[in-house]
Amino acid sequence: MKPGAAEIHNFLETIIILSLCGIGLSELSGSNLKSYQTEETSRRVKRSWVWNQFFVLEEYTGDDPLYVGKLHSDVDKGGGNIKYVLSGEGATSIFIIDENTGDIHATKRLDREEQAYYTLRAQAVDRLTNRPVEPESEFVVKIQDINDNEPTFLDGPYTAGVPEMSPVGTSVVQVTATDADDPTYGNSARVVYSILQGQPYFSVEPKTGIIRTALPSMDREAKDQYLLVIQAKDMVGQMGGLSGTTSVTVTLTDVNDNPPRFARKSYQYNVPESLPVVSVVAKIKAADADVGPNAAMEYRIIDGDGLGMFKVSTDKETQEGVITLQKELDFETKASYTLRIEATNKNIDPQFLSLGPFSDTTNVKVIVEDVDEPPVFTSPVNRMVVSEAAKVGTIIGTVAAHDPDASNSLIRYSIDRNTDLERFFNIDATTGVISTAKQLDREMNAVHNITLLAMESQDPTQVGRGIAVISVLDINDNAPMFAIEYETFLCENAEPGQVIQTISAVDKDEPPSGHRFYFALTPEAASNLNFTLRDNKDNTASILTKRNGFRRQDQSIYKLPIFIMDSGSPSLSSTNTLTIRVCDCDPDGTAQSCNAEAYVLPAGLSTGALIAILACVLTLLVLVLLIVTMRRRKKEPLIFDEERDIRENIVRYDDEGGGEEDTEAFDMAALRNLNIIRDTKTRRDVTPEIQFFSRPSYKSIPDNVIFREFIWDRLKEADIDPSAPPYDSLQTYAFEGSGSVAESLSSLESLSTDSDQNYDYLSDWGPRFKKLADMYGNSEDSVFS
Repeated sequence: MKPGAAEIHNFLETIIILSLCGIGLSELSGSNLKSYQTEETSRRVKRSWVWNQFFVLEEYTGDDPLYVGKLHSDVDKGGGNIKYVLSGEGATSIFIIDENTGDIHATKRLDREEQAYYTLRAQAVDRLTNRPVEPESEFVVKIQDINDNEPTFLDGPYTAGVPEMSPVGTSVVQVTATDADDPTYGNSARVVYSILQGQPYFSVEPKTGIIRTALPSMDREAKDQYLLVIQAKDMVGQMGGLSGTTSVTVTLTDVNDNPPRFARKSYQYNVPESLPVVSVVAKIKAADADVGPNAAMEYRIIDGDGLGMFKVSTDKETQEGVITLQKELDFETKASYTLRIEATNKNIDPQFLSLGPFSDTTNVKVIVEDVDEPPVFTSPVNRMVVSEAAKVGTIIGTVAAHDPDASNSLIRYSIDRNTDLERFFNIDATTGVISTAKQLDREMNAVHNITLLAMESQDPTQVGRGIAVISVLDINDNAPMFAIEYETFLCENAEPGQVIQTISAVDKDEPPSGHRFYFALTPEAASNLNFTLRDNKDNTASILTKRNGFRRQDQSIYKLPIFIMDSGSPSLSSTNTLTIRVCDCDPDGTAQSCNAEAYVLPAGLSTGALIAILACVLTLLVLVLLIVTMRRRKKEPLIFDEERDIRENIVRYDDEGGGEEDTEAFDMAALRNLNIIRDTKTRRDVTPEIQFFSRPSYKSIPDNVIFREFIWDRLKEADIDPSAPPYDSLQTYAFEGSGSVAESLSSLESLSTDSDQNYDYLSDWGPRFKKLADMYGNSEDSVFS
């Protein structure tokens, strides 16, 4: 086969390069000759190397070694005295030299892509002496490239995206192929690109590898992805060139080129009239072939008779129009509603406005279904007032309810007793009139919040609820009393006119104009010579001394009865007793000791002597206790008997109840006499203060409600008792009844009668009966004087 023009051109380029390389190496060897000097003579010898070839083809596959070139020196006259030596890269392993002729051969197949050139050194030496006859010279053997590597896409396969509806020529992506052959020699590495698959939609530029769109109006909704196959071929695409391919996946990205459209022009939904407010009535959706933000829509009601009843919003996830109820439905008032709803794209692209309006409308009809509804109170909250002095059966007000259904059933009223546990009120089942059922007490409960029930006569399961807020108006039915339990101390060295206590009062009532209290001493105490009272006109009063010279030994406690009256109409008053203790005070007026001295120390016995006597007595007591303790320990065995097991001991207690004297567990006074109810309750675990001039008051109640009121009051006391256990317990009461002629046989109530019985003998019974003696004894003379 005759060589082509390109091959002849390449051959001429090779000859020129060989000639240039020979000249360069000769010049390089001549420069090294200046430093060369043999050991036998200093005469300069002109060196002459001859190289016939400096290139070797890669990938040689012949059987014989590949001839590379020839080394020859002018010193070599052909007598066999000169030996040629080769060293450097690949010497002896790849390249060998004939030491007699200087011919160089390659013994292995070479690959330019692995190593493009080898640097070797040549030396001519005397065969007998092995000494150099020429200076060593360096030369390069280059590997001549052949087209043995195809183009490769290192970054493939590729993925790219381009907006749909892009104009022709829009750049999509650039692909790049590399060729391992020598780009400086021939066309082995000159690559051109072509498209094998993907036409006529896309094209590729042959030299740059840029892929562009080739068709206009490519629609993502019709086809959103294309697979392209791109080829890269070397030798400038000529015949015999090598090629490589890669794939490119092109995805059309979405643009907003599709308006929303409702599938139907009208929709109809049925909802019950009992549907709660803010409930979802229906969901509608306009179809949009776009995706993502281009399919985002907004819905709104633009017309119809349900503008105030319904609201439409957009579900961000599904892009649905959610219709919700805004007001309560009533079938009897309106049975259907019509809405005109519009759906509009949120993100409109101006370049596609020519495709039509990016919105659409539809009609939605809502049919209200009738539901049997419970009765409805005319007013959900009914506010009423009643005086706490109102008699049982007093009418407070009237409530009304109606059946919202067309049947208009009759209504029956009742009270939810869970909100009126003590049954203070009644309601007429037919008329709805509310009245009192028990005596009210504003101080116990100022506002009653009760739930009213209205049910249909024909269907009792239909129950409506309302609220009645009943405020109890105050009357002046509580007398004022001390604000606190005062502890008043009087120094023995007090001066006349000294204020020893400032008192104030409280009243459970709440008069509209506020409290105004008046203070005074009781008539029997007004003329006492020890103390006086001054009303400060600001709901407080001051207690002052009238003399000096108070002594604990003479009298350690004074009882001062104080009269307190409020400004109500009618006004109420009470008498409260102030206990004044005489104390020994320091110069600053601070009380040191308030107990009366039991005895006077003997004149001849000093304080130090008494302390010494007490110390001796205490020492003797300690010794006696130690001796008794040691004896008890000696009697106890150190080792337990084997038959004795302390874990199985049975402990017996022979305890007997307190009998009739044991009254700690129950309020015996309430059990023995049911006709009285105490106004003020005191805890049994707290010792009450002794008071002479105030007694607990009692109220009489009718005999026909004694038993019911007794049980009810005992139950409430158990519920609010702070000392009661935190669990249910059985309360046992002895009900005596009210038919006893003798009433209570206790003499403790004799204070409330006009009995002339004398209790002075109680003072002779010792200190344990001192309080009873003070309460029932005739000691008025010692109280104020």
